[in-house]
Amino acid sequence: MNIELQDLFWLSLVSFVCLHWWQGQKVRETALRATRKRCEELDVQLLDDSVGLRAIWLKRDLRGSLRFWRSYQFEFTATGENRYRGRVVTLGQQIESIELDAHRF
Repeated sequence: MNIELQDLFWLSLVSFVCLHWWQGQKVRETALRATRKRCEELDVQLLDDSVGLRAIWLKRDLRGSLRFWRSYQFEFTATGENRYRGRVVTLGQQIESIELDAHRF
């Protein structure tokens, strides 16, 4: 059985894509947990109980290591009538910020 260089390339590429997707799911769950907690702290309701990936980029952290920077978007309500948007930003596995649009109480 001979394995060609092209086969190794494709196998490596598929493995990298699967690993990136798996790591992304872990980061998304971390972002969702942090968003739920922030919404509870601010006494607002997280709508659809989800966060959606809005952007992904490569960025260096404080130590200079290259990490994936991800921006997730979510919707919430304070009164039950209006929907507002929020954003959670991660760098690697860490939450950088959670921002909520101005909303009524």
